[in-house]
Amino acid sequence: MNYNNLLISIEDHIGTITINRPKKLNALNKETISELHEAFKSLASNDEVKAIILTGAGEKAFVAGADISEFANFSVEQGEELSRVGHESLFTFVEKIEKPILAAVNGFALGGGLELAMSCHIRVFSSHARVGLPEVSLGVIPGYGGTQRLAQIVGRGKAIEMIATAGMIDAEHALHINLANHVVSPDELMDETRKMASKIIKNSSTAIAAALRCVQDCFDKNTDGFETEIKEFGKAFGTPDFKEGTTAFLEKRKPKFQ
Repeated sequence: MNYNNLLISIEDHIGTITINRPKKLNALNKETISELHEAFKSLASNDEVKAIILTGAGEKAFVAGADISEFANFSVEQGEELSRVGHESLFTFVEKIEKPILAAVNGFALGGGLELAMSCHIRVFSSHARVGLPEVSLGVIPGYGGTQRLAQIVGRGKAIEMIATAGMIDAEHALHINLANHVVSPDELMDETRKMASKIIKNSSTAIAAALRCVQDCFDKNTDGFETEIKEFGKAFGTPDFKEGTTAFLEKRKPKFQ
C-alpha cells in the first residue's frame, strides 16, 4: 500500500513507521489515523516483523496533536463518533497488537500524540521531548484514551494534574513518573530504540505475545488477569519455543526460536 503521510521500512525483523508530516508537526488528521491503522495491521500480520518502532519525521515533533481544523465545528454526535472510531481503529488497536511496539518520541507529543505514545508498549524519549495533554485549554478532554492510560501509567493524582493544568512536562519529568521508559540524546534516539527492539526479538515471539495478553488483561476490568496468566503459562508448555528454550538452557547454548 502507498501512504501519503507515512514512511514504512523493515530491517532485521524490525518494522519502523515514521509519521511524515513535518510541516504540520506530524499532527494526526483522519487520513493519517486511517493510514496508521493499515500500517500497523500490515506489520502485525507480517511474519518477518518481530517488533515495531513508531516515530515522527523531523526533529521537532513525534506528533504535536490532532488536526483541530477537522473537528472544530463538530456536533455532540460527531464528536463521540470521532473518539469511538479513533479508539477502535488506532489507539486501542495498537495497544492490543501482540508484537512489542516501541515509541521513539523525538520531540513534542501533545494531545493525540501523547495518547498514541501511551498506546505503545514501550516509550523511549529524546532528551528534548516535551509532552502533555492540553485538551482542556480548548474546552474539550482527551478523547483517544488519555484519561485512562495516563492514570494507569502515572497514577490518578498525577494524571489529573497533567490533564487539568494542560501543561507540558519535559523528558526527565516523564522518566521520573514512569511515562518514559528511557531518555536518551536526540542523536541516539533511533539507535537506542532499535537496540532495545533487537534485544527483545531475540526472545520467544510466542512467549512475548502471551505476556502482552496477560498485561493487557491486568487493565481489563471485566477480565481476571491472574487467570489469564495461569492459562497462558500452561499453554506455553505446548509450544515449540518452550521446548527449544528449555533444551537450549539445559544444553548451555543460546536458543534458536523460530
